[in-house]
Amino acid sequence: MPRTRRCAALDGDARNLLRLVNLATRLRPVEKYSLAQTRQLWRLSALALGRQVPVAAVSEVEIEGPAGSITLRVFRPAQTGELLPAFVWCHGGGFIVGDLDSGESICRNITAAADCISVAVRYRLAPEHDLNAGREDFLAALKWIAQNGAELGIDSSRLAIGGDSAGGNICAAVAQEWVRCKGPRLALQVLAYPATDLQQEFPSLAENAEGYFVSNQLLGMIREVTASATETLDPTAPWLSPRRNPNLDDLPPALVISAGFDPIRDDGLDYANRLRAAKVPVELLHYPGEFHGFLNFDAVVGAGRDALHRIATTLALVFAGEPAADRTLEISDQSPKTSFGEIGASLLATLTASHGWRDALLRQLSPQLACASQWILRPWLAPSAAIRLRLSNRFERQVAEQTYPTKP
Repeated sequence: MPRTRRCAALDGDARNLLRLVNLATRLRPVEKYSLAQTRQLWRLSALALGRQVPVAAVSEVEIEGPAGSITLRVFRPAQTGELLPAFVWCHGGGFIVGDLDSGESICRNITAAADCISVAVRYRLAPEHDLNAGREDFLAALKWIAQNGAELGIDSSRLAIGGDSAGGNICAAVAQEWVRCKGPRLALQVLAYPATDLQQEFPSLAENAEGYFVSNQLLGMIREVTASATETLDPTAPWLSPRRNPNLDDLPPALVISAGFDPIRDDGLDYANRLRAAKVPVELLHYPGEFHGFLNFDAVVGAGRDALHRIATTLALVFAGEPAADRTLEISDQSPKTSFGEIGASLLATLTASHGWRDALLRQLSPQLACASQWILRPWLAPSAAIRLRLSNRFERQVAEQTYPTKP
């Protein structure tokens, strides 16, 4: 396990973002939002605060699922006649929020950096559907890609899956079911701060109860909304709580991401430990100064960019046939801890977030208007972009230390 589970303080850029989030929460508590409003707010936040990395093409495909059509959003790195490996992504959101847009920046980052096709899956959410529905949809999408991937330019012999939070739960469960039903070998499972046990409460839940994006109030709202979606199900069954599966043998290698200020941090760490005990290679990337959900905010959180780059690097290696790593890396912010550094980091976060929200809202009004405004404003925006780049290079320094296995 990591030597430092939780830093004394949040990383600087995480602290600056959470100040804004906590201020907004005090002005209007999460329980005051309707479910529809919560879904829209999460969608816009992910679009505004995640980088829109250019890729060659983005398209959507409808496939037949167990209860109707399932939408896949396909991200391509380049137009080529060769079949490419694919990474199939399952978004997070507590089983009640999230959609294809909330996974947009993650899939764009992976596609561009790993030179693979990324496929985001829209699955059914609670409370409209029970908690079986989402994992049935993701499993159906994976089966379709394995059988029909060539239609999308995918080499179905080189597939990996991944998900964050609730999506990590679904991904872990589907990886187990994939092995049980003898599906083609997966190259990797990426589990970002996964919720692998829907019953067990870990010490990190009390340690990070307030102020770190996922609060007790938010978790309470999720439990309330999903109550009707679980009343006929057994939450201790491995299909819902994959941590409770007594047999984790033969699972694909895992890349697990954890964050120090995450209420479900210890859940993901425990599952990583169980996988290693079953002789499954695990590359554990632990960010002791980060919070739950930081991958979605890579425009303003340097650790998000770092983690996405490391995921892409690992995917490229395993797709090329290299063995997966079995190690723990602890990655922390080593930027200057000075008043000037704090002010600079705050300025960087404010500039980046304001530009992100402006662009996201313009795209909602009209994609054409957004493109036109960027073209018209480019000469005036260039100085701001240069300032942000300089501040980013100065005040964001992610340093990794390998703590398992220890080097001689």
